Amino acid sequence: MTMRDPPGILLVRRFRGRDWSVDTYRYVVLLVTFIAYTSYHASRKPSSIVKSVLHSDNLGGRGRNAYPWPVGEVFSKRELGGLEGNVGEGKGWAPFDGEDGTSKLGEIDVAFLACYSIGMYVAGHLGDTLDLRLFLTGGMVGSGVFVGLFGIGYFWNVHVFWFYLVMQMVAGLFQATGWPSVVAVIGNWFGKRKRGLIMGIWNAHTSVGNISGSLLAASVLEYGWGWSFIVPGAFIFIGGIIVYLFLAAYPEDVGFPFLNGSGENNAAIPADVEALQNESKPKGTKEDNTALQSASGSRRSIKLSEACMIPGVIPFALCLFFSKLVAYTFLYWLPFYLSCTAIGGEYMSVKSAGNLSTLFDVGGIVGGILAGYISDKLKARATTAATFMYAAIPSMILYHIYGNASTTMNILLMMTTGLFVNGPYALITTAVSADLGTHSSVRGDSRALATVTAIIDGTGSLGAALGPLLTGFLSTKGWHFVFGMLSLGALIAGLLLSRLVIAEIAERAKKPAVSGQHYPGGTLPYCIF
Repeated sequence: MTMRDPPGILLVRRFRGRDWSVDTYRYVVLLVTFIAYTSYHASRKPSSIVKSVLHSDNLGGRGRNAYPWPVGEVFSKRELGGLEGNVGEGKGWAPFDGEDGTSKLGEIDVAFLACYSIGMYVAGHLGDTLDLRLFLTGGMVGSGVFVGLFGIGYFWNVHVFWFYLVMQMVAGLFQATGWPSVVAVIGNWFGKRKRGLIMGIWNAHTSVGNISGSLLAASVLEYGWGWSFIVPGAFIFIGGIIVYLFLAAYPEDVGFPFLNGSGENNAAIPADVEALQNESKPKGTKEDNTALQSASGSRRSIKLSEACMIPGVIPFALCLFFSKLVAYTFLYWLPFYLSCTAIGGEYMSVKSAGNLSTLFDVGGIVGGILAGYISDKLKARATTAATFMYAAIPSMILYHIYGNASTTMNILLMMTTGLFVNGPYALITTAVSADLGTHSSVRGDSRALATVTAIIDGTGSLGAALGPLLTGFLSTKGWHFVFGMLSLGALIAGLLLSRLVIAEIAERAKKPAVSGQHYPGGTLPYCIF
């Protein structure tokens, strides 16, 4: 055993008397990383839930009929009294209660996302050199602490803007550790076959995190908005402990050879680790050192400039810039929009708006799985992503125009919009990033997963920062300006993939894709399936 063995797995080995099979390890890796990134996204949701409380005077101070789903009675009308009373009977919370309150809330969002984006480039480089398990654990624990500190401002009666700004900025830096790390871990354990479908299902953690974060934040809101940050902060803190105990970041860390090399050698791996390793072969032999040479903390990462030269990285990164601009605007502002909009002639409470907004992410789960499945079948990542982005434009327009007609219509259009908005976002940040991170043009062992993922998602996060910031200003002029911005962003995202789409179509027209490989356009081999 080595220091790389997770403590929880060591205990399981002692209890069972033998190790897990490679398939069991894969299931555990999927589960632990799913929990990890679910908690990351859950800890990002509180600010969207409490916006209407911090700046409640923008809601008009009306008594509202609530449709609390799924917490409480399902869509039953009742007057929700006293929910906002904890912040001064609907007067908001200084410094967010003035006329510039929405702008300050937008600045808080952009500060978080800007630090998240900048930190992503550094985190990706570190993730390819450090122990991913410890790196991810530190990021989750740090995120939990500073998300909780934001909520502590309520109990400490803090009304200074810079306090909340700094808490969000530091939390953003810690949050940057998450995505490059979990994608790298999944890429280390799983080959390229059916990667789109597997990662599409696994990527449901994004929407599950948004949903659970909304429900956690909304469920404790009546006790004081500070709890809406503290509870999700505790969630990610506990998730970090689980990662430390049970995550095997690399197959080599637990005695397996590199499972995701240039060849599809997974079939040659025995079902049980005892059959894989000769017990008479002592640790430290040449063979053992070779097997572990690329394990945690013993590898070199490629340079950012080298990763950018991988065909397809730049187009997908720019596409994700606008895709996340759209997705994160909904993430941060949809509950606020719902609480400000009369649906069926009636307004709903802050809590109900937060609960109802989770249906956007239910549609997103379906969209992520569907996009991954279609891209696997067609062997066309760019075409699938672009098509979803184009389809998102009419769905957003219809949602803005007809979403206020009734609750049923709002739910239907919201879920449809979530499907098309989150589909390409999920596809690019998972399967595409993993494809490019293990591309054959990368040196040696073809593992630049964290670095490539950081470039793509870091660039996307710049758009994620810009969208909520612009929404903070545009929403004061009218929500039609916001939806116009979102439609334009979706259009540009699709157009940025035009060259890769043309290459994919030309390749399919020329000849069927060879089993196991796919080189769009010949000169643009951006991914290998």
